[in-house]
Amino acid sequence: MIRILAFLAVVFALGLGFAWLADRPGEMLVTFNGYQYQVSLMVAAVAVVAVVAAVMIVWWLVKALWNSPYTISRYFRVRRRDRGYQALSTGMIAAGAGDGALARKKTKEAAKLIRSDQEPLIQLLDAQASLLEGDHEGAREKFETMLDDPEMRLLGLRGLYLEAERLGDRNAARHYAGRAAAVAPQLAWAAESTLEDLTGRGDWDGALKLVDAQKSTRQIERDAANRRRAVLLTAKAQALIDSDANAARAAALEANRLRPDFAPAAVVAAKLLFRQNDVRKGSKILEAAWKAEPHPEIAELYSHARPGDAVLDRLNRAKKLQELKKNHAESSLAVARAALDAQDFSTARREAEAAIRIDRREGAYLLLADIEEAETADQGKVRQLLSKAVRAPRDPAWVADGVVSERWAPVSPITGRLDAFEWRAPMERLGQLIDGHEDTPEAPVPAITAPARPVQERAGTIEHTAETPGTATEEKTDDRAGEDHVTPITAAAFAQVPEDAEAVEPAQELTRLPDDPGVDPDDAADKSTRRFRLF
Repeated sequence: MIRILAFLAVVFALGLGFAWLADRPGEMLVTFNGYQYQVSLMVAAVAVVAVVAAVMIVWWLVKALWNSPYTISRYFRVRRRDRGYQALSTGMIAAGAGDGALARKKTKEAAKLIRSDQEPLIQLLDAQASLLEGDHEGAREKFETMLDDPEMRLLGLRGLYLEAERLGDRNAARHYAGRAAAVAPQLAWAAESTLEDLTGRGDWDGALKLVDAQKSTRQIERDAANRRRAVLLTAKAQALIDSDANAARAAALEANRLRPDFAPAAVVAAKLLFRQNDVRKGSKILEAAWKAEPHPEIAELYSHARPGDAVLDRLNRAKKLQELKKNHAESSLAVARAALDAQDFSTARREAEAAIRIDRREGAYLLLADIEEAETADQGKVRQLLSKAVRAPRDPAWVADGVVSERWAPVSPITGRLDAFEWRAPMERLGQLIDGHEDTPEAPVPAITAPARPVQERAGTIEHTAETPGTATEEKTDDRAGEDHVTPITAAAFAQVPEDAEAVEPAQELTRLPDDPGVDPDDAADKSTRRFRLF
């Protein structure tokens, strides 16, 4: 648009100039080689413009003829380059589609038309064609040659990293990833592999620097970076807790500041504060973490914050935690454990049963069995509670990649992944999880029937004189099956009963042994044939 306006302005200026000359007539006298040429001013102006235009055209023709060899060669060179890029594009598409033969053909064609030092993609296509053909050794050699070119170095490191991962050589893979991360920390694959290497070697400071670099390059979000920093600082505090208490305390407090709801960080920070007799600050940290998510380690450390406290003091501290998080299984279990230590069996039993009602789990039944043994020593009830514990879902634990651990760890022992452990119930005892018999109404306790008395023992036995066809056959069949057959008693049968007949005594319940827990209603419900059981 600006060029059009400029062109119109120039034309308008020339028009104004010629109009100005036309309004002012005059003559021009030119003497050349003894001759005098007299023309009007307008003719002279037109002649000058024509001469200038002719000179420019002649100059353009001469220049075009002079540069014609270069122009022709450039035309063929551009045409050749376009064909090469077309072959390169087709080869890249073929490599992506998995067509190794076409990729190799287009690689050779592109290499003939384009110089490989001018277009690095030819080297990439060549390496990809080798991988598709199964020539991994040749592909690795091509990736290694890329390391000498600064423009292709990251591509070569990526290819060597993938080849090392394919061969299962984790040391070589982490070596190439570390070199790539040093040059470009924004690469996710390089940063993650390097982070696993650093955490696997326990280099927490190096891992923290790498996380900071990822955060500065906006590779990871702020919340994710804070989570990783909290995990790494907690691991650093655990490593330095015995050698450098001050550094461990600073790391643990920073981790707790970043993630107050992270139980391992709160536990380590509070433990270090308790060692330095700062019970008040450590208790506040544990209380804040308990409000976010109750954890048994928090309850254990909070109850034993002062080593010299009496058992009643520990019970009161557990009750304080329960006030912070009511109607939670961990709160009830914490109070139940403290009450058991204080020999307050009624409180311990009440809280343990409350924990079972909130969240039925193995640890609650085991705790209730300990309470039963300490209070009554009834081995029958203890065995009954232990059998329930075996069938109940397991307690939450630290789980990572199928590994169940009682203690938190910063990395997975299987894959080396950072922050892999999660606090959850292990996926075991699937049959009991599917068959949640505790949630169903209790079935009635089956009655124990008395043994049938012989007919000869009673004088007033009721006899039936009239039977429908097939009745005797059905009774015999039932007798063979071992089942009790009851015939309805009619009014006619009552009329035949003598007045001096003995009354039939009710069935007597079998006497239980002292240590026999008997038939539990839950067990009776479990034996129902209408429920699905995996085991």
